[in-house]
Amino acid sequence: QVQLVESGGGSVQAGGSLTLSCVASEYAFSTNCMGWFRQAPGKEREAVARIGAALTTVYADAVKGRFTISRDNAKTTLYLRMTNLQPEDTAMFYCAADPSWARCTRGDYTYWGRGTQVTVSS
Repeated sequence: QVQLVESGGGSVQAGGSLTLSCVASEYAFSTNCMGWFRQAPGKEREAVARIGAALTTVYADAVKGRFTISRDNAKTTLYLRMTNLQPEDTAMFYCAADPSWARCTRGDYTYWGRGTQVTVSS
């Protein structure tokens, strides 16, 4: 059973930056596809970014050029560096993991964290 624990959320002003972390308790971390999602109040959950075992990355259009996903396999940790944050980025952010890139592509991850809140004020 993979456990994912997010951290790094907080409150920032528009234009600010945050780096989220997600620590995975899984020895096979390096072979898993990992992703970040977010869900704002009253809205559906949306994919933010994902990274494969081969370090292929995919971003949502809304965050391209502002967010960077990365992973440290030695630390079994996933990161999301967020810059130029805007009020519309306010959401609960979740990390997710799956052994299958195909399932990751569909957004059908097997393992999920509990989330970390990001609030951006104008």
